[in-house]
Amino acid sequence: MKDFKKYYIIPAQPEEVYLALTLPHTIKLWTGEDAEMSTEPGSEFSMWEGSIVGKNIAFEEGKKIIQQWYFDGQEEASIVTIKLHPHKQGTSVELLHTNIPDEVYKDFTEGWDESYFGQLIDFYS
Repeated sequence: MKDFKKYYIIPAQPEEVYLALTLPHTIKLWTGEDAEMSTEPGSEFSMWEGSIVGKNIAFEEGKKIIQQWYFDGQEEASIVTIKLHPHKQGTSVELLHTNIPDEVYKDFTEGWDESYFGQLIDFYS
């Protein structure tokens, strides 16, 4: 198991980024895919046709998202914490993804950079 921590700069205000990550219709705008998402703690979510699934743990509007991502047969929970900080160029996103299985670590770190935050940065640029 490995952890991944990285910062991204997104050219939009924290409140806009928060909505882009938590509302199904805004997720579809930047991913091009339908998504199941809710800001209700305990609700389950699904993105990219089920390639990412998990449970929403906690939200702080405009500031923080905490989710558990599911991996088959995993004993320890894989937790994703996204913190949004105001930045002179928009939003500084602090990402921490814990307990990523070794065999998918490279795919997931590339996914964060290219498909997830990469697409969001492109959307707002």
